[in-house]
Amino acid sequence: MYIRKGIRAKGDEGLKTKMIDWSTFIGALILLVGVTLPLVLYPEAGKTFVTKANDFMTGNFGSLYLAMGLIVFAFLLFVAFSKNGHVKLGDVGEKPEFKTFSWAAMLFAAGIGSSILYWAVIEWAFYYQGPPYGLDAESKEAVQWATAYGIFHWGPIAWAIYTLPALPISYFYYVRKKPVLKVSEAVRPVLGRWVDGPVGTIIDVLFMFGLLGGAGTTLALGTPMIAAGISDLTGIPVTLGMQAVIMLICTTIFAISAYSGLRRGIKLLSDINLWLALFILAFIFIFGPTVFIAETTFNSLGIMLDNFFKMATWTEPFGGVGGYEETGFPESWTVFYWAWWLVYAPFVGLFVARISRGRTIRQMILGTMIYGTLGCVLFFGIMGNFGLYMQLTGQFDVISFMDQNGTPAAIIAIINQLPLARVLVLAFTVLAIIFLATTFDSSSYILASVVQKEVKNEPLRWNRLFWAFALCLMPLVLMFLGGLDTLQTASIVGGFPLIFIMLLLAWSFMRASNTDIRASDDYESKTINIDRKQILKRLRERKNKKPRRSALDVVENRDQEDKD
Repeated sequence: MYIRKGIRAKGDEGLKTKMIDWSTFIGALILLVGVTLPLVLYPEAGKTFVTKANDFMTGNFGSLYLAMGLIVFAFLLFVAFSKNGHVKLGDVGEKPEFKTFSWAAMLFAAGIGSSILYWAVIEWAFYYQGPPYGLDAESKEAVQWATAYGIFHWGPIAWAIYTLPALPISYFYYVRKKPVLKVSEAVRPVLGRWVDGPVGTIIDVLFMFGLLGGAGTTLALGTPMIAAGISDLTGIPVTLGMQAVIMLICTTIFAISAYSGLRRGIKLLSDINLWLALFILAFIFIFGPTVFIAETTFNSLGIMLDNFFKMATWTEPFGGVGGYEETGFPESWTVFYWAWWLVYAPFVGLFVARISRGRTIRQMILGTMIYGTLGCVLFFGIMGNFGLYMQLTGQFDVISFMDQNGTPAAIIAIINQLPLARVLVLAFTVLAIIFLATTFDSSSYILASVVQKEVKNEPLRWNRLFWAFALCLMPLVLMFLGGLDTLQTASIVGGFPLIFIMLLLAWSFMRASNTDIRASDDYESKTINIDRKQILKRLRERKNKKPRRSALDVVENRDQEDKD
């Protein structure tokens, strides 16, 4: 087997330690321990510091996050409908590696995880009590925005942020045949040899730290919700011990899945996940207030589309000025969500890139944005509006129950309002466990890929298993110390440089793809197949005819830089 930089693998797969990029591997662990250890030793002081840092970032750079979201969304639409969108990710005539159903299931499960079960059911309640634009709480206007803002926050901009890193990563992996799944490798056309030194390591370590912290958020939301479901079914009270056992069970599931690989593990879990989710959504829609759910969801889509740019750019500039009340809504919700998506973006982008072999750039962009958004619309439209219906009709006072018993218990209580409640709570709890597992096995797969110098087929098994348990260890410790939210906040603060890395990713993709497209015979085709060998051959012939410096020199120099 050919290994980058002349390194040869020896012995059993588990002993191929020379394939590991140890500077990235150790750097990510050092940064994670360096952040979490002070939180363990000085939890209150650490929490105060991180909270202040987060308030500073969201309060002073909120408009930068919002601008980033809109720019990324517009850029991806441009790429999808430009000649760059016609480029095939793979060889001539190659069919997609995964069928559309499985592909959509994997990208959706990786992108949203169990968090959507948490927020889809209950997010409307927070907007209803603390609406945007200075509206009165629990008013008729607040109801309208409460049904629309969840769909907006989990809609096209969110999935656009997720999709951007997939462009250069998939291009270099499947078109230029670089067997490296790293964020740093994807910005090589801009940074050149800088990515082979500390700069490249820093980029990859920041990505890994953000993902590890973002995983803490998913565990922080998913574990108590699963515990509440188990408590409702068994009568066992929710304790830290129960939550620790749940976390370990989920870790074991996704460790086995990650060990099994992409096709046998992650694909299988994602397919099961999607079918179970569709069953629950269909049950709620059919046996719940069907007409109300359908009309409210349709109305919410209209509100979002009609006010898309208003919602995407609202920064509450007059809050606290001239007698205007400051709600803090943009910083607490929209800016926070954009920062959260940004932290997860390189991971989801890497995963989407890995599973998109055989598709065109346009298919990958539009598929991810459309399937991801439609999935979130279904969850928020059906689950969220069912809970809202219970609140508005007085059949179940969701808000009072949530204030008294907490959000996870309120989520399970809403599910209990359905017919065959015990069956639905069981299905909902199992779905949450599988969602958590699918997100984490995808995460461990990508973390293992990033710390390897090359990935021919799949990351080393021992490497995947290590990161599967590493994803659980730190959140487990912090959960007992009550600092899980602090780790998540710290990761969002640490993810701020990713705004500028996103710019580099977009620039790198355009520079690399435009260079290859201009030299390709398929420039005007509906599907552009980039053959690097043919391009180099053709440019070499042109160079022989024209003694001056040609495009061949540029391409060969860049290829030589990549090899160096």
